[in-house]
Amino acid sequence: MEPLFVNRVANSGLVTLNLEEFIHAGERVVYDIKDNLFHGLMLREKDFREFIKTHDWTQFNGQSVAIICSADAIVPTWAYMLLAIRLQAHAHRYVFGNLEALEQALFQEAIAGIQVEEYRDAKVVVKGCGDQPVPTFAYVEIMHKLLPVAASVMYGEPCSTVPLYKKAKVAAGVAE
Repeated sequence: MEPLFVNRVANSGLVTLNLEEFIHAGERVVYDIKDNLFHGLMLREKDFREFIKTHDWTQFNGQSVAIICSADAIVPTWAYMLLAIRLQAHAHRYVFGNLEALEQALFQEAIAGIQVEEYRDAKVVVKGCGDQPVPTFAYVEIMHKLLPVAASVMYGEPCSTVPLYKKAKVAAGVAE
């Protein structure tokens, strides 16, 4: 006797890729260099170097840091570089830019680490909705990894997908 219901999704061979799994779990913080400005206008090298030397950088242990200057001020490029030197030993990741730029860098790092061979010749469904927000950037970036290897790429849920890409079939060495 044949079963009444056949789970076609389970038998489809689809591979689901959930970008939520690539969200870095660590804390994200903003370091605003405006707090180091003299009269809120400019950065004084001697004072800033002293701050860099004496500040307790351990508060950034394991955190991801977005470095900004929210004041309309004169901040030389080397100041951001000095911050990077100190954060290197403590922060998980740091970027110049806002929290959105930080999130983009974290996703870029995670997606770069994907082993694409897992998706070779696979029918991949990039999961489209979930509990945590995934930036649009990540969906575009994942295509760089998948297009060279996947047989097809869809968006959504395995039971309801939007087809995006299907690799052209090659017959006798000539693409259709």
